[in-house]
Amino acid sequence: MKSSLRTAASVLAILLIGTYGVVALRGPQGVPALLEKQREIRRLQEQNTDLQRDVQAKRLRIDRLKHSPSEQQNEIRKRLKMLRRGEKEFILPEDAGKK
Repeated sequence: MKSSLRTAASVLAILLIGTYGVVALRGPQGVPALLEKQREIRRLQEQNTDLQRDVQAKRLRIDRLKHSPSEQQNEIRKRLKMLRRGEKEFILPEDAGKK
């Protein structure tokens, strides 16, 4: 009788542990949450890479503006919409490019 009681208790303990394992793996902290977190990490890493690329491009542009007088002059002319003597600016209507 004691051995059958031990066997039943062992089987019950294994079933309880198995049930707990299944519930833990399928619950809010389980495998689906882990997969979602991995997707989020991947997305954030891609976003971080894009931002690093943008920062590097802006650093290069700043460096060009610091050391190149022609780049400085072009930037000033573009921002202030200035023209040199003899230059003409053509302003086209917005509808002209859509035909």
